[in-house]
Amino acid sequence: MKHYPFILFYLFCNVFIYAFQGSSWVYLFTFFAFSAVVVWGSFDIGLGYFVNSITHKRTKVKEVALTFDDGPTEFTPKFLDLLKEHQVKATFFCIGKQIEKYPEIFQRIIAEGHSIGNHTLSHSNSTGFLSTSKMIEEIEKCDEVMKNTGNIKTHLYRPPFGVTNPNIAKAIKRTHKESIGWNVRSLDTIIDDEKKIYSRVTKGLKKGSIILLHDTSEKTYNVVVDLLVFLKDKKYSTFTVDSIKKSKKK
Repeated sequence: MKHYPFILFYLFCNVFIYAFQGSSWVYLFTFFAFSAVVVWGSFDIGLGYFVNSITHKRTKVKEVALTFDDGPTEFTPKFLDLLKEHQVKATFFCIGKQIEKYPEIFQRIIAEGHSIGNHTLSHSNSTGFLSTSKMIEEIEKCDEVMKNTGNIKTHLYRPPFGVTNPNIAKAIKRTHKESIGWNVRSLDTIIDDEKKIYSRVTKGLKKGSIILLHDTSEKTYNVVVDLLVFLKDKKYSTFTVDSIKKSKKK
């Protein structure tokens, strides 16, 4: 279903070129239109253009997943205290270099029963331009840091920035990872207003939603404080992303 818009666009382009063959502007229009679609597919992980990512859980139960990217950081212990207080388990997609910086915090995440995901070694700003071999290195070196620091291995992987392309798709396949996306994006690294972040998350919630957050700021911590109260009031339970994979095997 996710690929239908792209298939229809491809068919439209072919019909369009056939109908107006010989006109150079038609080829130019088609080229730029196709390029726009590829860029769109690269940056919207939910479309599954290059990689089929898990973006939600199919469930009839009122349950959601809290996921935190880019840690561990100096703020992570506060998030862990809060989650422990509410008896909630989350999924942390950790950066290898951050684990090396805060090994004790990473070990605490594991000890308190949260799920772990690979978020590459360095979360490079040039992720979308890396070769397949470099992407594999980024994933495998993060795995190595996780193993050495927390004696843990994960099949979960979240692409930095949600960016996917053919090289990243190959790297995910060759490292035997499961790509994890989201269907509720808080934009907590972009928006400064805590109320706006909270509104984005709560308005977008559905049964089985995977929420993208970051354990990197006091701002997001304050949002999560209110979010956990909201989830309790609305009778939402929580699940960790690895449980989706487990449920598929049954």
